Amino acid sequence: MKIVIFGLSITSSWGNGHATTYRGLLREMDRRGHEVLFFERDAKWYAANRDLPEPSFCNTILYDSLETLLGEYGPEICDADCVIVGSYVYRGIEVGTWVTKNAKGITAFYDIDTPVTLASLAKGECKYLNRELVPHYDLYLSFTGGPTLDQIERQFGSPAARALYCSVDPQVHYPMQITPRWDLGYLGTYSPDRQPGLEELLSRPARSWKKGRFVVAGAQYPADVAWSENTHRIEHLPPECHSEFYSSQRFTLNLTRKQMLLAGYSPSVRLFEAASCAVPVVSDQWPGLDHFFVPGEEILLASDSQQMLRILQRFPENERRAIGERARQRVLRSHSAACRAEELEEYLTAR
Repeated sequence: MKIVIFGLSITSSWGNGHATTYRGLLREMDRRGHEVLFFERDAKWYAANRDLPEPSFCNTILYDSLETLLGEYGPEICDADCVIVGSYVYRGIEVGTWVTKNAKGITAFYDIDTPVTLASLAKGECKYLNRELVPHYDLYLSFTGGPTLDQIERQFGSPAARALYCSVDPQVHYPMQITPRWDLGYLGTYSPDRQPGLEELLSRPARSWKKGRFVVAGAQYPADVAWSENTHRIEHLPPECHSEFYSSQRFTLNLTRKQMLLAGYSPSVRLFEAASCAVPVVSDQWPGLDHFFVPGEEILLASDSQQMLRILQRFPENERRAIGERARQRVLRSHSAACRAEELEEYLTAR
């Protein structure tokens, strides 16, 4: 198939999780013989931080003007077998309206931020999708599954809402045989609704356990966030460094944004990345987590700093390694980019 995608970014992973998702998915779609054309707005903040400026597995077009883009590539977009518009695309409502009116093939909205999107739709504040547009897309591909899919169809009128969860590329994220430098780490861009969890499950344990070693990597943290002396900060970590980063931790922390937590069935890409590196994940709790990993066997749960400290200080080393390896095997079976590409292909061929 010839597939056209309007996405937030594929060339830069700075400050977003979209790029990693698109890279793995489109690499696998390319391997399955599909031709992909990816349109990305040439935003200055991504232009200054491009870690994959020219993906080899798709044709990437950077554009300044939407009108110029549609004028030049309009016929090619219209003739595609499938056109996908992603969440947070600049002027996404205009893009989606044009696509659903003019494209001859299957049209789909790919929501990498589903609970955030639905909350914004309910308030009439979403800038890249509106209620009127949802029923016009043939497919609503969602990072969130479970009851949310029924809500998208019943409340917002989608003809077909399907889960297309985030995934991991095992060629990029894999175990490295190195001695851990840190007892607990976290990788994620700053988010106000994740910060209380980071404070409770990493910062408080770090202050209580002076001999412990901690690390937080991610952009956009405010200057007034207080880090303990035993917490190392990394401002930005490109994807090619993630395997070494995760493999350098005894345990890694997974945190879920508030709206994703309430909706459930919303795994983060970092969750799968860490598991693919065979690093035991300690996660906050949310509905549907056991759909992706078996608690106590493939993932650990903590709700407060004391639980986290017990894990960090008392967990048997052989069981720590075993949990990490079981999580990796689960990812390879069910949550790789190859799995998602197969699922996407099934959704498109079923239409």
